[in-house]
Amino acid sequence: MGFFDFLIEEIAIDLGTANTLIIHNDKVVVDSPSIVARDRTTGKIIAVGKEAAMMQGKTHENIKTIRPLKDGVIADFDASEKMINMFIKEIPALKKRMFTPALRMVICIPSGITEVEMRAVKESAERVNGKEVYLIHEPMAAAIGIGVDIMQPKGNMIVDIGGGTTEIAVIALGGIVCDKSIKIAGDVFTNDIVYYMRTQHNLYVGERTAEKIKIQIGAATEDLEIPPEEMSVQGRDLLTGKPKQVQISYREIAKALDKSILRIEDAVMETLSQTPPELAADIYNTGIYLAGGGSMLRGLDKRLSLKTDLPVYIAEDPLRAVVRGTGICLKNLSRYKGILIK
Repeated sequence: MGFFDFLIEEIAIDLGTANTLIIHNDKVVVDSPSIVARDRTTGKIIAVGKEAAMMQGKTHENIKTIRPLKDGVIADFDASEKMINMFIKEIPALKKRMFTPALRMVICIPSGITEVEMRAVKESAERVNGKEVYLIHEPMAAAIGIGVDIMQPKGNMIVDIGGGTTEIAVIALGGIVCDKSIKIAGDVFTNDIVYYMRTQHNLYVGERTAEKIKIQIGAATEDLEIPPEEMSVQGRDLLTGKPKQVQISYREIAKALDKSILRIEDAVMETLSQTPPELAADIYNTGIYLAGGGSMLRGLDKRLSLKTDLPVYIAEDPLRAVVRGTGICLKNLSRYKGILIK
C-alpha cells in the first residue's frame, strides 16, 4: 500500500434516515437531510440535502422527493448511491481534486440490520469509490462519540434515538452484550403529530410542518420545568378545505407522542431485564446515555429516569455523537479494528 497512501482519503459517514453526516480530516464537512429530488421525466437527480428538503411536500408531478433510507436501511439503492456520491463531491477538500480519490470509509449501520441490508450499504460505498469499507454498529459509534471508553470491562447503556430506529444497547469490552433495535423514532414522532393534528384539530399538516412542531414545542411529558411558548400552526382545514391556523401547546404534543414514547420505555426496560447481573451493577452506577436527535425531546431524559430509576445523561451534541464516534474509529483504525465489520 505504502506509496499510494497519500492518494487515499479517509471519511466517516453516518448514513441516517433523517440526516447524513460526513467527517473528513476531523471536521464535520457534510450535515444534510437524507433527501434527494428527482426529475421524473429525465430521471436525473436535481437536488440533494437541504435543497431537496425545502421541496418536500411542495412538488408537482415532474419532481419527486425521495428519502432513500427507511428505518435506518437503504430502501432505494439507486437514489442512496447518488446521494452519497453528491455528498462526497460536496466535501471542500475533495472538490479541488481532479478525479475522485480512492476512499477509506467507516460507515455506521443500525444494530438490528440483516446481512442483505448490510451488503447494500457496502455496495453503495464501493460504487462511490470506497476501496476499504468498514462498518460499525450505531450504538457503538454513539458510545465512542459520547466519550465512553468501550474497551473497559465495564457496562454502559446507550439509547440512540434516530430518525428511523431507536437503538438500545449495553456495551462492554468493545462489544454489544445485549441490544434491541425498534422502528420507533423521530419519523414516527412526526407522524404521530400529523395524526394528532388531523384527529384533534381537523387540521391537515405536512411532514415538514409536523417536524417543525416537534422541534419547537415537542415534549415527552406534560410537566416541564421550563415550558416552551405556544406555537401557531398553519395547515388545511379538513372540514372546510380552507387554510387555517391553530394554537397548540407542548402539552398536546406530549399527549400525541405518549404511546410511542411508552414503546421506547418498554424497549429500554426489556434490554435492562436481559442484562447480565454484573453489567447491571455497572449500569446502576453509570446510568443511561442518550444520543441521536430524538434525545433532544424535552423531558425525555426525566421521563426515562423516572421509569428506570437510573440517572439519564444526554450527549452534549446528540445529533453528531454517532458520526463523531465513527470519525474516532477511522483515526484509530488499529485500536478499533476488532469492533469494525469488514
